[in-house]
Amino acid sequence: MGSVSNQEFPGVCKTEEDEGPSTEEDSQSFHGTGVCKWFNVRMGFGFLSMTKREGVPLDEPVDVFVHQSKLHMEGFRSLKEGEAVEFTYKKSSKGLESQRVTGPGGIYCVGSERRPKGKKVQKRRSRCYNCGGLDHHAKECKLPPQPKKCHFCQSIDHMVASCPIKAQQSSPSSQGKPSPLKGDEGGYSHPAPPPETSD
Repeated sequence: MGSVSNQEFPGVCKTEEDEGPSTEEDSQSFHGTGVCKWFNVRMGFGFLSMTKREGVPLDEPVDVFVHQSKLHMEGFRSLKEGEAVEFTYKKSSKGLESQRVTGPGGIYCVGSERRPKGKKVQKRRSRCYNCGGLDHHAKECKLPPQPKKCHFCQSIDHMVASCPIKAQQSSPSSQGKPSPLKGDEGGYSHPAPPPETSD
């Protein structure tokens, strides 16, 4: 079957009067409904099980490839197994590929609760060096330039490397010693002190 498909050329199976010369890029788009057959959240793709084509029920479900970039939803894009979907798709040399996938009636897809392990999909927890706020960088800060301040206690009198409050929270053996964060006047991304290390 693979050798036969290598000999087929675009437009051979279709009549040129109906659709004209065909290429993969401008192939006709179809509408289908069905459910998510499976979806790999780590790889970002899966297959839909189409049960209706252009509103007409199919005798047997047909598999349609789906990539996460085609999902209509916010945030991390994925599908839950068995989730009802509507989609447009096209025929390609690889088979049927979805072009846009939504929930029933065009709503957002629900998506899977699962998240890939080992990848950073959590919300960014950075600290702005300008205002000290979380989840944005100084270049994205909406405030005008602020005076430099300690990112541990927010005082403008000193930097985090010489913070007296931070020094008080350290163990008695480490009081009076220079902070392990010396030279970190640009700020530290976590407000909690680093774990103690034995010298």
